[in-house]
Amino acid sequence: MRLIRFGNPGTERPGILDEHNIRRDLSGRFRDWDRAFFNDGGLEKLNEYLSINPRPSAVADDERWAAPIARPGKVICIGLNYSDHAKESNMAIPQEPIVFQKGSNTVVGPYDPIIIPRGSEKTDWEVELGVVIGKDARYLQTKEEAKGYILGYCVVNDVSERAFQLERGGQWTKGKSCDNFSPTGPWLLTAEEVADVHNLSLKLTVNDHTMQDGNTKNLIFDVYHIIHYLSQFMTLEAGDLILTGTPAGVGLGMKPPLYLKAGDVVELGIDGLGEQKQVCEQA
Repeated sequence: MRLIRFGNPGTERPGILDEHNIRRDLSGRFRDWDRAFFNDGGLEKLNEYLSINPRPSAVADDERWAAPIARPGKVICIGLNYSDHAKESNMAIPQEPIVFQKGSNTVVGPYDPIIIPRGSEKTDWEVELGVVIGKDARYLQTKEEAKGYILGYCVVNDVSERAFQLERGGQWTKGKSCDNFSPTGPWLLTAEEVADVHNLSLKLTVNDHTMQDGNTKNLIFDVYHIIHYLSQFMTLEAGDLILTGTPAGVGLGMKPPLYLKAGDVVELGIDGLGEQKQVCEQA
């Protein structure tokens, strides 16, 4: 199943993308795709509803595509999780997952603009596989157990301001949490429909030039390891969004480095999870 949300910021409504790529409105039956929905057996209820009502009303074509989940409680990121990206960043391959967080208000729609922050000269792109937690998880025993806590997968652009992140002291969070720094979607594909999450191609272009072309088979720490690992340190709540890292090809790694400017067009996608497009704007 492909979960979507649509509507203007602050008034988004839940829906699905059907087999004919038509957006369907589920707001008359469900409030939102959020923690309460997921923890209350929401997917089972949704499937039951659709078995009786297989063709809900279509969403108007001009409705904005929103992030496919409501604002998550946490956005947790794994840094340097592809060896080629660690190498281009001149950083050692980590022995354990590098964990940091982004502000949950960075999560926006897949076609919303990238907003270059005031004073920024080093705004960068990162295509990433996003993982959405389906039920609260704490102290999971094994990687195998972690599979049962994953609701689904989506595309995320982990936009980053490198000077804020690396040159201004402190941790990475302030270089990752500027407005619109996590375009998400266009849909959330439920986990049972992903044949092999560890063999998905990821691609990103800037102004039609290919920058990133990777595959999740090259993750240093795989998806199930990440979920199991994180659950030892914090409770993962239903609806939380986990970003699993980016392959090589970010602007920071170019020689010389290359960063985004107003008017640039970023396009990215992952096998089966759809494609995004953002135009850069100056704050």
